[in-house]
Amino acid sequence: MKNYYEILGVSKDASHEDIKKAYRKLALQHHPDKGGDESLFKEISEAYENVGDENKRREYNHRLDNPMAGMFGGGGGRNPFNDGNVDDILNQMFGGGFGGGFGGGFGQQQRRAPEKIIDIEIDVLESFTGVEKEMRYPRKSDCNTCRGTGGDRSGCLTCGGQGHIMQRMGTGMFTQVVRVVCQQCNGNGFVITNKCKTCNGTATKDNFETLRVTIPRGIDNGQMLRVPQKGDFINGMIGDLIIRINLTSKNSFEKNGNDLIYNAFFTLDDLKKNGFEIPHPDGVLSVKFPKDFNTQVPLRLKNKGFTTNMIGDLYVKMNIKYVRD
Repeated sequence: MKNYYEILGVSKDASHEDIKKAYRKLALQHHPDKGGDESLFKEISEAYENVGDENKRREYNHRLDNPMAGMFGGGGGRNPFNDGNVDDILNQMFGGGFGGGFGGGFGQQQRRAPEKIIDIEIDVLESFTGVEKEMRYPRKSDCNTCRGTGGDRSGCLTCGGQGHIMQRMGTGMFTQVVRVVCQQCNGNGFVITNKCKTCNGTATKDNFETLRVTIPRGIDNGQMLRVPQKGDFINGMIGDLIIRINLTSKNSFEKNGNDLIYNAFFTLDDLKKNGFEIPHPDGVLSVKFPKDFNTQVPLRLKNKGFTTNMIGDLYVKMNIKYVRD
């Protein structure tokens, strides 16, 4: 098994910043465009791809500490040049032109953990001004006892550690071979031979996370915000958190695109006055009653709506509230 720390010239307990600095120095020195050795450059990039990311470094350290585990579940075969962690740095160093010459045949796309989606309620006035929200949500993190492995692992004999098997389907002339998920290991490529007593082999523990998130001005119903690395721990990786907005009315205000809608209710006594007030989030607005009072036609106050991208208007829906004796 390759020792990626030795390839980068850093110790196993080196900080992320030290690893990043070492990689940048070696990448500059050995990049083929600078006359360096291509095979050595690929090895350096592979090393950084495995230890320059928190999730992958944890997986690699586990395989390094448990050599037998490295025989199963595979850590190799991925293309270091398809990984954003490496590409971002190379693009910074070489003007964004990297990636065309080396990514051709290096294996599969980088695996990612599924996102965790949660809903959060935001009222119209909070959307108008923008707001910082504190939220508490259930989250799965890696088990401290087994370090997120679930226990002792053994390579799946059914699929040979691949996580899938080739299966012939159909009859007669209409048969084809397809790749299906291995049912023995559920696609993991390994089976747990000795379950962790703390997590019972799930590799995770349930807890609650408290998070403060800034909700931007003008956010609308159904829009989503992504918070990296705040999702669940799944199969050795931490997914992103997706916050889905559920927009609600507040104090008779609603939102329609960039327009702010206000539902005003008047009694017969109110109509004897010259006008009325609207508790607009930017300050109270004094409005005169129109001469032609028509509940079917809303009043329009220009440029008093949302200011996201373009300035919207405020529409006042006038309603009569009358209680008979």
